[in-house]
Amino acid sequence: MTSLRLVFAGSPAAAVPSLAALAASRHEVAAVITRDDTPQGRRGVLTPTPVAVEAESRGIPVIRAHRLTDEVTERVREIQPDLGVIVAYGGLLRQPLLETPRLGWINLHFSLLPRWRGAAPVQRAIMAGDEVTGATVFQLVEALDAGDILGRMTVPIGRRQTAGAMLESLADSGAELLSQVVDDLAEGRAMPEAQEGEVTIAPKLTLADGLLDFTEPAEAVMNRLRGVTPEPGAFTTVDDARLKILDATIARDHSRLSPGVFALDGKAVLVGTATEPIELVQVHPAGRKAMDAGSWWRGRHAGIS
Repeated sequence: MTSLRLVFAGSPAAAVPSLAALAASRHEVAAVITRDDTPQGRRGVLTPTPVAVEAESRGIPVIRAHRLTDEVTERVREIQPDLGVIVAYGGLLRQPLLETPRLGWINLHFSLLPRWRGAAPVQRAIMAGDEVTGATVFQLVEALDAGDILGRMTVPIGRRQTAGAMLESLADSGAELLSQVVDDLAEGRAMPEAQEGEVTIAPKLTLADGLLDFTEPAEAVMNRLRGVTPEPGAFTTVDDARLKILDATIARDHSRLSPGVFALDGKAVLVGTATEPIELVQVHPAGRKAMDAGSWWRGRHAGIS
């Protein structure tokens, strides 16, 4: 069996299973490229990316780079890799770096390309109400997520599954798919196929994406809530203060309320939508700790802000 010399580029936790799988394979991960350490927490402690932590624990040389400059390209050239592998690095690769490995670069993307090209494919799929998603490994080109497909897998999206849970699951199953594609490339049996179908774009989420619009149907409200959980997080405004909504469900057995109206029905804290109300389960009021919705409601009506 043929072994390949690899360079791996990735940053967040979702990329760690892929790095671990390749490091445990017959192939050699000669170096890892990841984003610079960033300040974390109130004290601004410089913290390495999850991929950097994983690579260093395995003794793999790490190249930290906020941008993939000519200097990074030269360092990769010195490594003489057969193949580059990228999983959620967080930056664009330009042509000189794309051409450096003998077999080019492949990318594991958490969507069914060409649907949801871009930075937030899992989140956008859930927000749009998609019933299925998956992972695609494709040949990286300069155009955004547009290269030929080398492998893909499809999975259903659970009715209550959040973007965080879905991404965690896809990170593991996608790592298996990626490893198979690397093996196929090593043995010369990979069969590239052009992308077909409607192209949709999945731009990076902003804080504004988390604002829930209760004039929409309950299903749409819940899709958005699940799609922005855990980041950037779902929220609304109550008494001029932001209320983060950590968990909720559609209250199908309760009477309808006008959109945006809050009410207590039995022990259920409800908010109206264009269809059924939403029952708040767990919330995080501004300046306080996360709590169950009932505790928040009782505190609010007891005059606690």
